[in-house]
Amino acid sequence: MYENQYWQAVVEKNQQYDGVFVYGARSTKIYCRPSCCARLPKRENIVFFPNCITAESAGFRACKRCYPNKSCISEPHIELAQQICNFLTAQLNNPPTLDELAQKFNLSPYHLQRTFKRIVGISPKQYTEAQRLQRFKKELKEDVNVTEAIYEAGYISSSCVYEQVNSKLGMTPKNYQDNGKGMLISYTVVSSALGYLLVAMTEKGVCAVKLGDNVEKLELLLQAEFRRAEIQRDDTAHQEWIQAILAFIATEQPHLNLPLDIRGTAFQIQVWQALQKIPYGETRTYQDIAREVGTNAVRAVGSACGANPVALIIPCHRVLRSDGSLGGYEWGLERKQKLLELEKRKKGK
Repeated sequence: MYENQYWQAVVEKNQQYDGVFVYGARSTKIYCRPSCCARLPKRENIVFFPNCITAESAGFRACKRCYPNKSCISEPHIELAQQICNFLTAQLNNPPTLDELAQKFNLSPYHLQRTFKRIVGISPKQYTEAQRLQRFKKELKEDVNVTEAIYEAGYISSSCVYEQVNSKLGMTPKNYQDNGKGMLISYTVVSSALGYLLVAMTEKGVCAVKLGDNVEKLELLLQAEFRRAEIQRDDTAHQEWIQAILAFIATEQPHLNLPLDIRGTAFQIQVWQALQKIPYGETRTYQDIAREVGTNAVRAVGSACGANPVALIIPCHRVLRSDGSLGGYEWGLERKQKLLELEKRKKGK
């Protein structure tokens, strides 16, 4: 979902996304700001990165038109973070411990962890896991045997993959290799106080919650998000989940504790977990959430909120700008305002 949002920002050359992410063209191995005036590459050739460090670690070089790495120049530890990223990527088959990594770069474990997380947005361990997952996905896309892909990516056993990777892929490795082909997703659309509510589900849990005024548009969004899955409408499936969400909207039920089947980057998952800790009827700022996950990347937090695949269940509507204004909301600021007012009124009773 966040890739669709990022792609739209690139198409529109939206300056508001500068600093949130950079994009690289596989055909040229150059990465740019979202607002870059260079000729737009084909969508299938584009890959997104959270910052210049991860782009350069993947072998991309900075564009000489928009200078996407210019914001990194003032950061005194940017080169150090780059070196650590390169080292971790080269050691995926035998990842170092934090103590070993600290010894390698002549730093204390605390200082290394804190500096790396401040610049990159995630810890060295999470970076290693993300790079390993990326390599694993690449192997699967190249039609490598699943067992071979497991060991090529540096996993020590297949059980590690099925315990750790399935939750990030949102599907089995084989289904991912087929772009989700064979996955069965059922969905239903019902009316609510916030307009139409689309809830999509797999056998594991809720995989998408969308709000809107047009049923057909919501269905198209779902199909675009899960292009190769088998999607069918079923207005009888898991009615207890649907009713729980409707009760939440109607302020009859202040908490939603439903099983989820969602995918996200390590950083996005951190942000989503922080959002779920916000008490009913309260709000936090994007800066608050950034501090919660241990980063200064406020814009990246906002982007992760926008990539939330399950509205309401993960309450991204409870996050505001530092000045108290609403900020953004995928499903419209009027709905965000209404949700906040309903929750505040309910809590005040």
